[in-house]
Amino acid sequence: MLLTKECDYSVRIIRTLSDGSKKTVEAISEAEHIPSKFAYKILKKLENAGFLKSHRGRSGGYQMAQSLDKITLYDIVTAVDNKLLITECLQGGAACPNNTEGNPCIFHKEFKSIQEILNESLSKKSMQEIFGEEK
Repeated sequence: MLLTKECDYSVRIIRTLSDGSKKTVEAISEAEHIPSKFAYKILKKLENAGFLKSHRGRSGGYQMAQSLDKITLYDIVTAVDNKLLITECLQGGAACPNNTEGNPCIFHKEFKSIQEILNESLSKKSMQEIFGEEK
């Protein structure tokens, strides 16, 4: 499993907006080396998740709508890529011929444990804590 480019870009967009100022899509794209078309798509997802607010019009742009101490990497990653799974068999309702009630898969339990550790690690620190370590 890899975190998608979209997840990477979304974290970098939050970083660029973390100073609280309003920035245009072009400014965000330039600062983080993200193609504008891709940035628009990600900004919309982050806005729909409630992390950002958009301002329309001539002096429009995006800025943070939530405090960085309330947002974790897990929140951002799952807002843009809602299937953060290390294997498909962990997806609810997924059929796996190797993991049935009468014949449980020996790996399923291990994968589930690793998934829980990943989710916990991504949820451990707020973005404010992470950005504080950057300085």
